[in-house]
Amino acid sequence: MIIDLPSTTTSQVNKKLVELRESGGAVALGRVLTLVIATGDGTEVEKAIQAANDASREHPCRVIVVASGARQAAPRLDAQIRVGGDAGASEVIVLRLYGPLADEGAGSVVPLLLPDAPVVTWWPTDAPEAPAKDPLGALSHRRITDAAAEGDPIEALHKRVKSYVDGDTDLAWTRLTSWRAMLSAAMDLPPHERVTSATVTGAPDSPSTDLLAGWLSAYLEVPVRRLESERAGSGIYSALLERPSGNVEIVRPDGKVGTLTQPGQPDRRISLQRREVQDCLSEELRRLDPDEIYEVTLSGLKGIVRGEDVESSEDEEGDEQ
Repeated sequence: MIIDLPSTTTSQVNKKLVELRESGGAVALGRVLTLVIATGDGTEVEKAIQAANDASREHPCRVIVVASGARQAAPRLDAQIRVGGDAGASEVIVLRLYGPLADEGAGSVVPLLLPDAPVVTWWPTDAPEAPAKDPLGALSHRRITDAAAEGDPIEALHKRVKSYVDGDTDLAWTRLTSWRAMLSAAMDLPPHERVTSATVTGAPDSPSTDLLAGWLSAYLEVPVRRLESERAGSGIYSALLERPSGNVEIVRPDGKVGTLTQPGQPDRRISLQRREVQDCLSEELRRLDPDEIYEVTLSGLKGIVRGEDVESSEDEEGDEQ
């Protein structure tokens, strides 16, 4: 069921929610959190709502979409309430803000927050430079961004490094879960040797490739090269860990299936399908505490070497010294 409330106020939206609860059409009981989606008033709204609806089947929640419209328009709030089959396992409130109200998203959200429930804010596309300092981010226990969805993904990732505070995370990091699991499992098998260096190859515009290299740099404390594959938008292509007895390597040429090669073991084909937004969102909503590994990984980005041979770089540093 979809209910439109044009030219309305948040108090009228709240009143309508109460009416729906009393009539039995919508029940807020059992909602575990409030998910705020901050986006523009464009085609991305429906995509974000669909992803949130899918994630809500694992995490029943109230979804509040703050869609900022034209700032040159007259001040107006158009609201929409979705319940039942149009809202997954959640209740969705869409707030379209125009004119001066477009910059007042936080003030519009506060009256609609579930009492005593954590708040998570998600920016599906362009995020503020410092999410924690944004009015919506300041309300939240967790702040989810997506560097891969921005105009310059690598620059967006660098902004995350500068602005990070506890509670921040990025879906470019969540997309790495399968890669990190496979590499960690491979390293648990003999021979148990120290990795001497690593190479990660991926699309030039792939923040996940940078984060995988940063993770290896931070936790293995070895030189890590970040090389570029030819095709933009193709994500991670391969990860290579060099050891004295033989290398551990995962190569994923098609973005779907990877091949794991390691000493003393037959080559194995493994599923490395690129993860959908709703799957990544569901994973992030499972935790509300700070992600310390993500924080350490961001600090490891400064240790990677881009597009050049690590040994050559070290030789040059030795000559300079």
